[in-house]
Amino acid sequence: MASKQPQAGYEINIDVGGTFTDFFLKDPEREVRLSKTPTTHYDLSVGFMRGIKDLAKECGLGQNQLLSQTRAVRYCTTVGTNALIERSGPKLGLITTAGFEDTIFLGRARSWADGVTVTENKDLARINKAEPLIPRDMVVGLRERVDSAGNVVCPLQAEEVLEKLQLLVDRGAMGFVVCLLWSFANPVHEQAIKQIIEEEYPEDYLGSMPVTLSCQVSPKQGEYTRFVTTVVNAYIHGVMAEELNSLIHDLRSSGYTRPLQLVQNTGGMKKVSRTRAVLTHNAGPVAGLHGAAILGREYGQQDIVFTDMGGTSFDIGVITDGRLKTYDFIQVIDRWRTNIAAIEVKSIGAGGGSIAWLNELMDNALQLGPLSAGSMPGPACYDQGGEEPTVTDADLVLGYLDPDNYLGGEMLLAPELSEEVIRKKIADPLGLETAEAAARIRALVDANMGQEAFNEVALKGHDPRDFMLFTCGGAGPAHACGFAPYLGVSKVLAPYYSPVSGAYGASTVKVRQVWDHSATQKLFRYKDQSYSSDLESFNRVVAELKDLAVRDLRLEGYSEDSINFRLELDMRYGMQYNLTKVISPHLILENPDHIKDICDAFTQEYSRVYSPEATFLQGGINVECFYLTATVEQAPPSWNPAELAGPAPPAEAAREPRRAYWRSQGGFSQTAVYDFHHLLPGNQISGPALVDARHTTFVIEPSWRFTLDQFFNGVLEPV
Repeated sequence: MASKQPQAGYEINIDVGGTFTDFFLKDPEREVRLSKTPTTHYDLSVGFMRGIKDLAKECGLGQNQLLSQTRAVRYCTTVGTNALIERSGPKLGLITTAGFEDTIFLGRARSWADGVTVTENKDLARINKAEPLIPRDMVVGLRERVDSAGNVVCPLQAEEVLEKLQLLVDRGAMGFVVCLLWSFANPVHEQAIKQIIEEEYPEDYLGSMPVTLSCQVSPKQGEYTRFVTTVVNAYIHGVMAEELNSLIHDLRSSGYTRPLQLVQNTGGMKKVSRTRAVLTHNAGPVAGLHGAAILGREYGQQDIVFTDMGGTSFDIGVITDGRLKTYDFIQVIDRWRTNIAAIEVKSIGAGGGSIAWLNELMDNALQLGPLSAGSMPGPACYDQGGEEPTVTDADLVLGYLDPDNYLGGEMLLAPELSEEVIRKKIADPLGLETAEAAARIRALVDANMGQEAFNEVALKGHDPRDFMLFTCGGAGPAHACGFAPYLGVSKVLAPYYSPVSGAYGASTVKVRQVWDHSATQKLFRYKDQSYSSDLESFNRVVAELKDLAVRDLRLEGYSEDSINFRLELDMRYGMQYNLTKVISPHLILENPDHIKDICDAFTQEYSRVYSPEATFLQGGINVECFYLTATVEQAPPSWNPAELAGPAPPAEAAREPRRAYWRSQGGFSQTAVYDFHHLLPGNQISGPALVDARHTTFVIEPSWRFTLDQFFNGVLEPV
């Protein structure tokens, strides 16, 4: 499969998942290769370099030869997320304004519910607030104050800073987080504190310590989310820096000479030295969603439900009008409510490694997840010590997976272990046959995924039947016919790259960054019912953000002429609490009519979301936050369609039939099996049937039809 625009050099794209690390490579002729290796959680660079070696072997090269000829390595990492989950970050000290030392401990009214599952949320008697990343004895307050307008009310005293700094050092601080009140309006005190710390502990001393400022990480209103965002960034920064430095060293010593680029959850990409740690969370699913939007253009499809069923989780993203949407409210990372402008992707614990269990408190009701067997020990059939039944074990018992051809034969499965663990843990306690227990596990995971995908679309005011469903992930094509009916879609697309959708998506992501800043601007005044004529205040904020964008991207080697800017605004009526994000029709205001244009754009978007009857111009219109997106444009990937063959698969595509379980047909039956890599575009296969690919399996249920289209993508349709 080749694209239209050849470029010199290899491109390697990597997505680290909870169970597998995925690779997507483009060679100089734009041919692509896919690869998967088990994720090595003890040291992610081991699995990373193992995958590079496998790709080099496929290209007929040595590892060093491949990397020396590689023009880009793009990376979606879970290092920071793991540090939060495992609480393995450094001991930090928090410096704040006196009187606000308890901000991160008091939290919000419902901060105890942030990041918990629906089931946990219902169990009010057992829910607790998350243990803070910084303990109370590592928080100090300074007698200083900047007011909401940015005026210095109480000057900062250097002597007090040094005194409190020494206190934190004596208590074991390995880094400092500085979050002062209203610092986004005037960062002078935060910057002064950083200067004092760096003078006290200069970089050339072994005792130098990193300093993270909220005015740089999160210059936005709302002290709790601003404090938490800055703390999370600082907490995972050190762990990520250590892991990435090791990875970069391995790449350098193997011949790679260019910067390692990190995909961000804002939908962009930057090199490691210009990336904030907090922006790497959930980057893999965001990259996959971005890739789905790009591929959707080949089909003229702008409304897409993207799903990715991997080994650990099931990711869901919604694309409307060809656009990726940021979170309406606030993104929660682990248990922490942040304020980053991330692309919205929902994840639930429903993957191939999700563990099935019986809930004794609910009369032995069958439950699934959120715990996962991961890559180690993995499902029982991996024969690595796993003792819990998983979705993969159920699929193997039902005959859908080929135990001798898992991952193209690189990993052999043990079906007898799957049968034993499902019989012992599920079937016998429920008085069921092993196959029926496995079928119930499969039906439950399909129901969970289908209902969550339906909710993500329908509860946002859309009709799922108007969307195309993309099924990705190593387990996605095996379960698509099971969860697609919950959405009522007429077509399911399983892309050629579906087993490595995050890695493919990384190849489509542009160099892009979002700069944001809270600044209230009253565009329509309710007092005198008139539009503002103050263009300068608005333009000043945009100019400051633009200067930051140009500076950062110049350091990446791009000229200002190659950068495209887009301005988004958080707006609301008067003192309304909820904000509505609007794309500004103007980057710079040149005349008063431009203010009216922005207000009209807000009214139109507000009408679309809440209905025209909800608009209320008389209440006044305010801008509360500015988001400037800077993008370095590049030609999107585009694939040449192949000529279509007839509907009948060629004889060499047929494999030995195997017994598979079809509940609608009463149990096991001999089922036709095909080799995906021998099928031709235009071939059609009616269910029940199985199509084995190297990194996934298509399970074609009865009353479904599989078609390989002109782009080598699998299309599943109910008949």
